[in-house]
Amino acid sequence: MRAGVVLTVLLALLASVSAQERPATDPANPVSQAIKNSWNGAKRNITESAEQMPEADYAFKPVDGVRAFGQILAHVAGASYVYCSAAKGEKAPFGEGDFEKTATTKAAIIKAVADSTAYCDAAFNALTDASAGEMVQNPFGQGQFARASALLNNTNHLNEHYGNLVTYFRIKGMVPPSSKR
Repeated sequence: MRAGVVLTVLLALLASVSAQERPATDPANPVSQAIKNSWNGAKRNITESAEQMPEADYAFKPVDGVRAFGQILAHVAGASYVYCSAAKGEKAPFGEGDFEKTATTKAAIIKAVADSTAYCDAAFNALTDASAGEMVQNPFGQGQFARASALLNNTNHLNEHYGNLVTYFRIKGMVPPSSKR
């Protein structure tokens, strides 16, 4: 009897987690939908990190020579504009380092992250399997690359820096957003 109860509880928990984390599907555009799903996970981790860390710890950095917690988020916001503007075929409205210089409070950094996320959402939402292969200007180098590359590079960049933020949370004795879920 006890094993049956445990099994029922485990199955209920798995169903709950599965329902919460189930990525969107688009049978007509499975590749671009996979890119969008990756973006949604990365932006969620960055957004929740920005919200979770207390303002007093936005200046925290574990050692000299690395960015402070808030600087990482400000950097991610600026770089997101660069990547996503390339995917949109536009001139970037902000440079990679702009927010590191101007956004110095938690509120200003959260706004920069939210605004850059909204700007990128438009690029990701417009993506289809057909448009993913269209060539756009590479903002960080010479030549062109596929539109999907700009968006994948942005998602990879967010994930790379989320890894930094996870370390900062752990050093501060905090559980990072993705582990809390």
